Amino acid sequence: MKGIKNIIFDLGGVIININYQLTYKAFEDLGVKDFTSLYNQFTVSSLFGDLEIGKIGKADFLEAMLQHTPAGTTHQQITDAWNAMLLDFPLRNLQILQQLRQHYNLYLLSNTNIIHLEAFNKILQDSRGIPSLAAFFDKAYYSHEIGLRKPEKEAYQFVLDENGLEPAETLFIDDTLPNVEGAKVTGIQTIHLLPPKKLSDIFR
Repeated sequence: MKGIKNIIFDLGGVIININYQLTYKAFEDLGVKDFTSLYNQFTVSSLFGDLEIGKIGKADFLEAMLQHTPAGTTHQQITDAWNAMLLDFPLRNLQILQQLRQHYNLYLLSNTNIIHLEAFNKILQDSRGIPSLAAFFDKAYYSHEIGLRKPEKEAYQFVLDENGLEPAETLFIDDTLPNVEGAKVTGIQTIHLLPPKKLSDIFR
């Protein structure tokens, strides 16, 4: 951490526990055939990609997903299946963020979408009584709001430029290797948080 003044965090798999298999199973249970061809952690179809960069909104996404589900499927069922991957915020992770914020500038850079944003803020509110992740960061950046997603170098550059951050003084932590490699292109220092390693293994 020598020379580091700023830390940019990924969200899923770093701060909030996620399990993609739960969403795959939920959609299969709804009758969606081969959901993994539509979406997985590393490749997303244009529908999911467009949702993730804010090109389409919640209503358009839900309507489009109805074409892949049996007749009678509701928007709520699709929403619940899509959110099934989102689990919990370990208390230790939130404590680490609070402690680090006393010494570093903290930022969040997440490939996410409006449906998941609403869901994980609700999880945080219901479980910890905190209405938004914004409480832990100087600023949170979500791909659907900025129109950029990792591992595009422009996503990292956006955060650097908007906050006047020096790449060499900035650390980026993500659980996905392509995202870590994308950050390296901009000169940012990186940590690949490879499971089962957790934040508490880095910051004791």
